[in-house]
Amino acid sequence: MDEQPEPAQTPGGGLDRRAELSEFLRTRRARLKPEDVGLPDFGRRRVPGLRREELAQLAGVSVAYYTRLEQGNGRNVSAEVLDAIARALRLSDAEHAHLMHLAKPKQHKKKPVARSQQVRPALRHLLDSVESVPAYIVGRRSDILAWNRMASALFGDWAEMPAQERNWARLVFLRPEYRKLFVEWDQKASDIVGYLRMDAGCHPDDPQLSALVGELSVKSEEFRRLWAAHNVKEKSYGVKRMHHPLVGDLTLSFETFRLVDDAEQSLITYHADPDTPSAEALRLLASWGADATRSGTRASTPSE
Repeated sequence: MDEQPEPAQTPGGGLDRRAELSEFLRTRRARLKPEDVGLPDFGRRRVPGLRREELAQLAGVSVAYYTRLEQGNGRNVSAEVLDAIARALRLSDAEHAHLMHLAKPKQHKKKPVARSQQVRPALRHLLDSVESVPAYIVGRRSDILAWNRMASALFGDWAEMPAQERNWARLVFLRPEYRKLFVEWDQKASDIVGYLRMDAGCHPDDPQLSALVGELSVKSEEFRRLWAAHNVKEKSYGVKRMHHPLVGDLTLSFETFRLVDDAEQSLITYHADPDTPSAEALRLLASWGADATRSGTRASTPSE
């Protein structure tokens, strides 16, 4: 039976920032071994990872000070101390940013979290004009906000789904066809959870995000396990291998362009290297367009 903890929530429906900070620091400390940071190992440990006193020594703070922070009390901690702890924990840039969001939320301007996410008409027109490249705009909580016909041909008919279901986390963890689409499904799943963790650090008071995490934790053991790991990741670029039901295997590069006027929205594009089987497969999908939907991918042009 799975024993992963349920996500801690506040009475208002958001995630508990103190619990998030505590668990994040604990899991980062647990993944380090003494030899990783140049410390001697004095034998068997009751729990994996560095001891609190060892981490405090590396960061140059008292054990009591670090213990309070790991218990979720980061109210008066300075940015300099957080930087030192981040270095001691060997945090990535994304993890460092996540730590700052959790420990010093007052540094970040709060925005209303329940507002509807809107895509500018000009961006919708841009998507429509890009005919040979699958492209879509993703917002907070990994919600899919807008897309072009090629994205429909590649990923499926998002237009036929209820708006609430147009969410990458729900698609990846709850729809079997996406497990078949992504060859390295485990990596895709891990990435999605990492993005949601970054979102949670910035907006722990978002009740919709909390509800999404709660739903997926109940419905997917794999999501619950990945969420408990507290790994975080920023959307960037890379390569995805897919197996499309019509055109077979594709290897596509993706790029993420964060919008200047709304950092919570990103334009994602996929493309193939020239003169490759994947490029030919994309050309076939482009030529079939909406017919690809009826032939097996259920892709169609979204109705705006």
